[in-house]
Amino acid sequence: MKGLYILLFISLLTLCGSCKKDLLNIENPNTPTTDVFWKTEEDAQRGVNSIYAMFYKPALWSRWIYFRLDLTSDEGFSKSPWIELGDWTRFQYVNYNFGEGNVFTWKDTYKAIFRCNQVLDNVPNITFADQVKKDRILGQAKFLRALHYYYAALLWENAPLVLKTSKPDDLPLQSTLAEVWAQVEKDLKEALEVLPVEWDDNNVGRPTKGAVNAYLARAYMQQHKWAEAKQALDYFFTGEGNGKYSLVSDFQDNFTHTNENNSESVFEIQFSDVNKTPEDADGPGQMMSSQRAQFFAPRSIGWSDGQARYWIVDEFKKEKTVDGNIDPRLRYTLFYPALEADFGDKVYGRSWQWDANEAWFRKYARDYFRDNEDYYAQNNFRMVRYADILLLYAEVLNELGSTSEAITYVDQVRSRVGLPNLAVNHAAATQDANAFRERLKMERELELCGESVRWADLKRWGDLETQEKVAAVAERDPDFKNFVVGKHIRLPIPQIEVLNNPNLKQNSGY
Repeated sequence: MKGLYILLFISLLTLCGSCKKDLLNIENPNTPTTDVFWKTEEDAQRGVNSIYAMFYKPALWSRWIYFRLDLTSDEGFSKSPWIELGDWTRFQYVNYNFGEGNVFTWKDTYKAIFRCNQVLDNVPNITFADQVKKDRILGQAKFLRALHYYYAALLWENAPLVLKTSKPDDLPLQSTLAEVWAQVEKDLKEALEVLPVEWDDNNVGRPTKGAVNAYLARAYMQQHKWAEAKQALDYFFTGEGNGKYSLVSDFQDNFTHTNENNSESVFEIQFSDVNKTPEDADGPGQMMSSQRAQFFAPRSIGWSDGQARYWIVDEFKKEKTVDGNIDPRLRYTLFYPALEADFGDKVYGRSWQWDANEAWFRKYARDYFRDNEDYYAQNNFRMVRYADILLLYAEVLNELGSTSEAITYVDQVRSRVGLPNLAVNHAAATQDANAFRERLKMERELELCGESVRWADLKRWGDLETQEKVAAVAERDPDFKNFVVGKHIRLPIPQIEVLNNPNLKQNSGY
């Protein structure tokens, strides 16, 4: 039998030797190489579309990034039986190479940036019939690169800037946080010049000038560049965006799949349940859904790896509406023990069966039409809402000395849910910039809880910069008793990256 295998092998070698060279080098149309790709307008469009596909990766906006932005903040925590997963929400970082806590998000962030760089390096060489179309493809790539670096700045801070299509043997240089912010600003300002005020119906979900200005303002505010942030936010109030955005009447409409891309939406990830494929698939049939609800749903409904801090329930109940009712945002923000008594709502059709001091995130849950969760949630994730813009503008105005003007923008958000103006119940906050800032912190929490902005807020406000301030946060969230000032303000760079790249230095304290 062994002799037969030898003969067959020799025959195959002979057959191969008689083949023409061009027949042995037929390109696979499903995996085109750079030699044949990046030639046409269609290639350019496919290239930029591939960047959006990165939103659906578990390490990014499908799943794990919420553990960093929501659960690591004072809004949430984890009692997951997967101890190491929970440890990464309570500042107990032992293994810097822990995939779900660190490495996977780092890897996919740079994979997204790689795809952006491919577009930016290759599309300029493609001839287009319409220069506007070409410019918009490049503008999208710049916006998306800036977006991924924005979150890299929030998480790791000193992330290396890779601005050209990388090769396997590249060893990128260490970048400072200031350098990362500068690149974010540059990309966004260049994107702003070419992206439209709005897209046609076939392209809803691509970034507009509103989305660019929103992230430009966010980047400036993280650096306390208040005047520059105001200029970006002016777009919504005195610029081309004036009148384009408005608060929807029903607060819940911001978190369901039934009223997406509405007047309040500035930028949102377009999730879908059409492809129920393995989560690691990569291609036209890849999963395009969110798994947030599956991992944040209560025990026996989802995996219950993340839940909300109960102090938020108490905060919602400190103030009544003008009609004497509970703030209606509580109803759609959290599951909590008195939800049924307060609003008549059960939890995925069940009366409360969890602990008396527990709460769970309700935003983006699908209990409004089903009694369980899975890996295929179709709710778009609203990255930026107009309510956030109003509150950011109020913050900027206050920091620039215009507290009286800032009040009106907070009152717009409060009015939507029937709360009285600030002057009625929080008069002190209308008289003093410091008092206004402290009240605004809570206004943002009540409006934006569970929307992945709290970690950036805590950093921007300086609430994690001194032991005294961290102790105040720890009164709401005891996980912050583990927080080391000057260290845990940023994640460790994955150790495998530091070991493999002599140009990288581990973040301070690690």
